[in-house]
Amino acid sequence: MAVDLIHKFLNISAPPFTFFSFLFFLPPYYLFKSFLSILSSIFSENVTGKVVIITGASSGIGEYLAYEYGRRGARLALTARREKSLQEVADRARDFGSPDVIIIRADVSNIDDCRRIVDDTVNHFGRLDHLVNNAGMTAVCMFEDAPPNMTNFRALMDTNFWGSVYTTRFALPHLKNSRGKIVVMPSSSSWMNEPRASGYSASKAALSAFFESLRVEIGSDIGITIVTPGFIESEVTKGKFLQEGGELEVQQDLRDAQVSFTPVGSVSGCARAIVNSACRGDRYLTQPFWFGVTYLWKACFPEVIELGYRIFALPSPGTPHHEALSKRIMDLPGAKEVLYPSSIQSPDVKTE
Repeated sequence: MAVDLIHKFLNISAPPFTFFSFLFFLPPYYLFKSFLSILSSIFSENVTGKVVIITGASSGIGEYLAYEYGRRGARLALTARREKSLQEVADRARDFGSPDVIIIRADVSNIDDCRRIVDDTVNHFGRLDHLVNNAGMTAVCMFEDAPPNMTNFRALMDTNFWGSVYTTRFALPHLKNSRGKIVVMPSSSSWMNEPRASGYSASKAALSAFFESLRVEIGSDIGITIVTPGFIESEVTKGKFLQEGGELEVQQDLRDAQVSFTPVGSVSGCARAIVNSACRGDRYLTQPFWFGVTYLWKACFPEVIELGYRIFALPSPGTPHHEALSKRIMDLPGAKEVLYPSSIQSPDVKTE
């Protein structure tokens, strides 16, 4: 058949054509992108008076995003499930300079709550300029140990994926009116698929793919910044994981096995980089910046990455996770003090 001949021809010609095209086009392409980056930095958006929704704003990156937007004079709608913690963050955001802050107690896994988040924001402020889809949770367990009804995996998708999708759907008309911005947080786990995180990685990869497609659909009407943080100080890197029964608990031994000797970045620096990136209109941001090289390692040497995970992160069959080499490394004197910020060394987390 003719189509088979076409595929055979492309099988032979497409790889060398792509290789030589990259050699020819990449240098001028990146030179052009560098020029655009300089321009966008010079003419970065001023968010003074702009209206920003931040989901998952009661702690971690979401909390510090509220402070960073507040410093720049943005008006804020902060949402999370913990109302008391939200109120504390709102008070501090006002102290940092936000002229108007409202809090909306909501669960983004509930579609009606997502509609209410947007409606309450627009009813109060009359507009919407930035939507920051930050809310998320983590479950850490081997797939074979997950409950057969997949409770944990469905909860992860409901919050990490559908929570951002629902909120974006209701915000879209208002963001089009203001030619606003969307910030979404797929995490570097969308490509660095470590063991005990299959459900979490899947939810983040789905999130990344969704917003890549949405960017094509909406064109230049709304800017979309896809943020892929590495390990950043938060309740997640403190070890707060979703358990089999649906409750969230802190397990620092499991955290040590999972994060291990990867340096954990500053949450304030991460929040500042995210807001800067959104205001510049960047398409992508990895924070800390160096963590972006892991994408190249994963793409070019997947077997090396997988072998490394097996050697360091997985204990011998039949032994508990705290026997993993990655955990034993973190038990060495001074390891946590060097690699982990003091904020995540205590198991204490915010409660209502």
